[in-house]
Amino acid sequence: MTYTIRFLPHDKTVEVKENTRLIKAAMDAGVHINASCGGEGVCGKCRILIEQGEIEGGISEHLSEEDQSQGYRLACVSRIKSDITVRIPIESEVDTSRLNVQAGARHTAEAMDFNVDELRQEGLFIPPVEKIYLEMSEATKDDHQADLARIVDHLRTHHDEHRLMTNLNLIRKVPDIIREQDFKVTVTIIRPVREDGKNEIVNIEPGDTTDRNFGIAVDIGTTTIYGQVIDLQTGEPLGQHGEFNAQISYGEDVISRIMFATKGDGLEVLHERVMDTINKVIARIVKKAGIDKDEITTITLAGNTTMTQLLLKINPKYIRLAPYVPASIFFPPFHASEVGIDLNDHAVALFYPGVSSYVGGDIIAGVMASGMYREEALTLFMDIGTNAEIVIGNKDWMVCTAASAGPAFEGGGVKFGMRAAKGAIEDISIHPQTYEPMIMTIGNVKPKGICGSGLITLVARLFETGVIDNSGKFRQDLGIQRIRQTDEIWEYVLVYKEATQLDRDIVITEPDIDNLIRAKGAMFSAAQTLLEDVGLTINEIDRVILAGGFGSYVDLESAITIGLLPEIEAERVTYLGNGSLLGCRMNCLTNALRRDVGNVVNMMTNFELADTPSYMDHYMGALFLPHTELDQFPRVKQRIDALRSGA
Repeated sequence: MTYTIRFLPHDKTVEVKENTRLIKAAMDAGVHINASCGGEGVCGKCRILIEQGEIEGGISEHLSEEDQSQGYRLACVSRIKSDITVRIPIESEVDTSRLNVQAGARHTAEAMDFNVDELRQEGLFIPPVEKIYLEMSEATKDDHQADLARIVDHLRTHHDEHRLMTNLNLIRKVPDIIREQDFKVTVTIIRPVREDGKNEIVNIEPGDTTDRNFGIAVDIGTTTIYGQVIDLQTGEPLGQHGEFNAQISYGEDVISRIMFATKGDGLEVLHERVMDTINKVIARIVKKAGIDKDEITTITLAGNTTMTQLLLKINPKYIRLAPYVPASIFFPPFHASEVGIDLNDHAVALFYPGVSSYVGGDIIAGVMASGMYREEALTLFMDIGTNAEIVIGNKDWMVCTAASAGPAFEGGGVKFGMRAAKGAIEDISIHPQTYEPMIMTIGNVKPKGICGSGLITLVARLFETGVIDNSGKFRQDLGIQRIRQTDEIWEYVLVYKEATQLDRDIVITEPDIDNLIRAKGAMFSAAQTLLEDVGLTINEIDRVILAGGFGSYVDLESAITIGLLPEIEAERVTYLGNGSLLGCRMNCLTNALRRDVGNVVNMMTNFELADTPSYMDHYMGALFLPHTELDQFPRVKQRIDALRSGA
């Protein structure tokens, strides 16, 4: 039996079979609902309102009795039993508006970039996929050389292209195209990584199209996917767009997705979802750049190890099982269409290699983009997110590791946590005497939740003013109404419901703070362990690079106050922004970088924290604000003492 499901306010309908989960019906209807836990019913983010009809289940500890009486349920654990009308509350919707707006990022102006002119001056501006224009003599009764042989001989004679190969699809095109403009053609060539490798001729076009050669860079994030079109003649980006990775409906983190991929057709589903998102981004940026898809000759992609294997439809099961071995860390060039990318057959897909199961191609791309692998300066590279990846080293050596920080930095595991979108609280101030808050939201609208960077600032301000102690517990002796107990959980009312977009107060709870402390503890202790294992202290590091979109928004002082980052001077910190995307853009422009990548991967030593006994000791010490050993944060201690004393 099938039933009709109507989703409001989108006014979309879909027919599904009885007992279908409501979250699956939403996916089929193209309606996005926050579902951070992959359908396990433990995050409470997929809150929906049943306006008409009946469902089975949907009750959860995340819903109060009042919520339940009003018809609220969790979509992931609700099953269809009749025709129903469902309303998606504003806090359960996925909002992509923030992804493509840089306004508000704290460190945009400081973010690193590279200089295309310098690549030219160093002789490195040689894109891995290049177009070459040929004007050849026509075939005659006295010159009846085969068409392909004519092309190859001309390349060898006039362009020093000696080692060449091609494919059957191209040979099929040659006879007609070579005669369209009297043996004047443009050939597209893929250059090999190794200097002794063979160039591959992948396309042929009539006339001179060398000025229409474009590449695409793609960062495949666990949460977001960004794409950028690059003019391979000038090196300049022509358009950029980001979307939430559609896989988030099946889990917020890589472990949830690995587990989903091992069940039934889970791998196929996750592959299709990430490809849908990538192709949506490509369509958007190509249109924005005003070019044709057929003019794309190369696409460079970087993602963590799990995201890469899911995209390539490789079973990721063994990534999470000891001894934590990925299927491969290096990948050969593919024809983009071969892996499901909606581009012409001649477009080549280049994937960044990884290092281990949890240090993937996105980190290698960031390292390449930062230039740390070419410099003397000792550098600590940190990518803050659901997974915390860290690299330490310089041009002579590098070590790396990864720790699972959890989704708190992106609003997951927090009662009113949300991704950075309009209505998210992103900046907070708390009066040191009255303990009253002052907030700012993204878009300057009424609040509907707290984003990751806002959560870090909020906890820092609560700690500085003494509203919470160093274990993250609320001080109940302050005698203020905003600190209260609800369902045996202590919380602080950040915004009363009358001033929100919701029908309830926005609060931060002790479990929320605990989740953030565990996340920052994982990040800090991973860095501390890696530094210790190579015999360094933070004071011996010349510079710290913060990578990832999150790093563009986080307040450095707040991050140090809660113990997310070591206590460092602001002048030693550099912001890379989306290093993965920047590294992919660079890879589209210089074949020399592709050769460097292999050397960097081979020189990088990976540390598995699970096999490092000192990691848990450091982690336990980091489960306080900012740390159990306050001598590691002398300036934080001095500032807090002054604030609380009123000095």
